[in-house]
Amino acid sequence: MKSADASDPQTPDHPQPSDRQSSRKRTWAIALGITAAFLIVALGARWLAMRGGDRPNGRPPAAVNIETAAKSDMPVTVNALGTVQPVVTAAVRTQLSGVLFQILFKEGQMVRKGQVLAQIDPRPYRLALDQARANLARDEAQLTAAKLDLARYATLLKQDSIASQQVDTQRAAVGQLMGTVAADRAAIGTARLNLDYTSIRAPISGRVGIRQVDIGNYLTPADANGVVVIAQTDPIDVSFALPQAQLAVIGNNAGAGTGLRVDASDQNSNAHLATGQFLTFDNQVEAATGTVKAKARFANAGNVLFPGAFVNVSMLVQTLHNVVTVPVSAVRHGSHGDFVFIARPDNTVRLAVVKTGPSLGDRIAILSGLAAGAPVVTAGADGLEDGAGITVGGKRATGRSRHPRGNAG
Repeated sequence: MKSADASDPQTPDHPQPSDRQSSRKRTWAIALGITAAFLIVALGARWLAMRGGDRPNGRPPAAVNIETAAKSDMPVTVNALGTVQPVVTAAVRTQLSGVLFQILFKEGQMVRKGQVLAQIDPRPYRLALDQARANLARDEAQLTAAKLDLARYATLLKQDSIASQQVDTQRAAVGQLMGTVAADRAAIGTARLNLDYTSIRAPISGRVGIRQVDIGNYLTPADANGVVVIAQTDPIDVSFALPQAQLAVIGNNAGAGTGLRVDASDQNSNAHLATGQFLTFDNQVEAATGTVKAKARFANAGNVLFPGAFVNVSMLVQTLHNVVTVPVSAVRHGSHGDFVFIARPDNTVRLAVVKTGPSLGDRIAILSGLAAGAPVVTAGADGLEDGAGITVGGKRATGRSRHPRGNAG
C-alpha cells in the first residue's frame, strides 16, 4: 500500500497551479496600487505647487510693495564735519609799559573797533609830553635869536665890519637849531602817541573773552597773554574737508561766480543753524586722507555759530536735472553691484543691475540701468531672485492694471 503523503496532490506542501496564479495577481495588484499612490502624490504636489505660486521650485510668491521710478532734479551735496573759526582773532596787548589803571569792559561783551578797553597810568606819559613841549619852546626861542644874529652879521659883512667866517658860523648855528626844533616836534608827537597808547583800544570788532590781568598789574608789550582776546564773530568762518573728486566741479562753479550754498546744522540735534557761501579751499590735497581743507563764510548776527564749535556742513555742489529717482529702499546690494527688482506683468520680478548716484532724503538717483516709469520693488525684496513670483498688498500682482509698464530694458 502506497503512502498517502508522498503522492497526494492535495496536500498543503504542494500548491496547485491555480494558487500560484492567484498569488501573482495579488502581487501585481499591490505593485499597481503603490505606483498609483506615487502618481497621485506627485500629481497632488504638482497641483499644490501650481496653486501656491508661479515659481518652478514651489516657493510661494512674496508680498511686496511697488513704486514707479520717476524723473526729478537731484541735488549733489557734500557732507562733512566742520569747525567754527573766527575770521580774525586778536590778543589785545599794551604797546608801552605801565600799571593797569582801569578796566572798561565786561567779559563776553561785544565791542567795536577802537573802543577803549583798559587804561594804564597816563601820568608819566603826560609829563613826558609836557617836557617835550617845553623843550620845543626853548629851542624855538634859541632859533629865533640865532636868526636875528645871523641877520645882523650879514649886515655887518656887507659893511665889511666882520669876517665872513663869523657869518658862516652863525648860519651853521641857525641850521643846527632848526634841526633841534624839528627833533623837538617829533618828540612831542611821540609823547602824544604814548599818551594815547595809555588807552588800550580794541583792534577789531567782536566778542571779548575772559580778561587775563587785573587792575594794579604792571603791563609790558612783551606780555604773552595780553589783556584780553577778541574774536570776530560776524561774519564767521567754518572750516571742513572736501573730497578731492569734487574739486573740479567746486572750482568751476565757484570760479563762475554762481556761488555754492553751504548749510550748517547742530552736531547733536541736526537742527539748521545758518546758511552761508563757499569761500575757498586750500592749495594742496592731504595725501593721507585724499581731502583738501575748505572754508565757508556765514553771516552770524545772532551769534548762533560759536567759535570752536563743531557743526555738520552740507554744501550743494551741483544739481542733476531730470534724472531717474527711486526710493532708497528699492536699491539692493550684491556681488554684482547695486541692483533693483522690476515687477513684470506676469507677477514675477526681473533683476536689473543699476548705477546709483547721489541721494536726498529717501530718494536716490539712478544714473543707468533703469528707465522712468518702471515699477520697482521697495519692500519685501528679501529672499527674492530673478524670476520670483510676487503679490502686492496680499493679492497677486496683475502687472497690467496695478503697475505702469517701464522700459528699463
